[in-house]
Amino acid sequence: MNLYIIEDYSVNLFREYLRLRTVHPEPDYDAALRFLDRIAEELGLPMKKIEVCPGRVVSIMTWQGTNPALKSILLNSHTDVVPVYQEHWKYDAFAAVKDAEGNIYARGTQDMKCVTIQYIQAIRRLKAEGKKFIRTIHLMFVPDEEVGGHKGMETFVKLPEFEELNIGFALDEGLANPGEAFTVFYGERNPWWITVHCPGSPGHGSRFVENTAAEKLRSIINSFLDFREKEKHRSCFTLGDVTTVNMTMVKGGVAYNVIPAEMDVSFDLRIPPTVNLQEFEEQIKKWCKEAGEGITYEFAQKHMNQNLTSTDESDPWWNTFSTTCKAMNMTLEKEIFPAATDSRFIRAVGLPAIGFSPMNRTPILLHDHNEYLNEQVFLKGIQVYENLVPALANVPALPCDA
Repeated sequence: MNLYIIEDYSVNLFREYLRLRTVHPEPDYDAALRFLDRIAEELGLPMKKIEVCPGRVVSIMTWQGTNPALKSILLNSHTDVVPVYQEHWKYDAFAAVKDAEGNIYARGTQDMKCVTIQYIQAIRRLKAEGKKFIRTIHLMFVPDEEVGGHKGMETFVKLPEFEELNIGFALDEGLANPGEAFTVFYGERNPWWITVHCPGSPGHGSRFVENTAAEKLRSIINSFLDFREKEKHRSCFTLGDVTTVNMTMVKGGVAYNVIPAEMDVSFDLRIPPTVNLQEFEEQIKKWCKEAGEGITYEFAQKHMNQNLTSTDESDPWWNTFSTTCKAMNMTLEKEIFPAATDSRFIRAVGLPAIGFSPMNRTPILLHDHNEYLNEQVFLKGIQVYENLVPALANVPALPCDA
């Protein structure tokens, strides 16, 4: 006798979404839009699409509240995923293979297609139960988060269509937690991508030429990496509390026997909101001056916003979020997000946003080989949102609603 175990519909939908190749450098956003169109129809929710840049569409499903004048709740997620090195994966990274333990392997299982489907399935269940809430709920699906959000959220928050959403509180992505607790993020480090240009005297490779670009480059590298070493050994801090420095690119030279006239070095800096950014840039200027004459630098990315979302129990949004989680016997660990998400653009326009992905007992594997999520952890996450969404959407009228 053959026994067939019928897979939970939510898991089936999750795996279907994971198979869409919304992977950079050429994400198939059209496939994602077709998928979301179908979901909106199933849920009976209107879907609005805003092309914020050519080929870059933000999609919004809206469940109107009984008092639409009140500030709304935003459930945000991004549709794109980062590239893979397939040779390092045990399964096809876009096949969404589920192993005997129920672990689903695919790019985007943790970052962040899981949360997208958890939102959708929580809303589906709440609608099926005939629930209604005083606040409007928006499910938003944005492109290009994984490449900095410039053609996605960063542009969208400046448009009138964003303002019309009348957002009061937003949920966005977080990280897995390997332990029993769930991590929540109330702020982010500022990413600075900097290239330092070191000019110098050129010459033949057989000579001792003075004032070379390489000598200046060495001084710059030493200054940045010495600082990195100090930060690395600060104790009693999470990653989000320290400044990380990583040298990511070096450029220069045309031939073995030609001393180059210029050499460049690039760094990825992630700076916590507790750091004075003006003073930190002055330190960079000092390192450049100490390394020699003519050294300049430029930023490919330089975020200056240090807004934090309140996690004080007196704050009605946070209080609702935290008490609802406690009622589900969830332990919360509050942190600064160590990397960058679209939440930073939401906070930059003065709105509260919490980064949260309900994944505990799960190794952090975003952007890693063999990214996976266990189906039971995924399913539990739907139940979490089934409780969180009604609680947030029923927060009584606040001063900010006036």
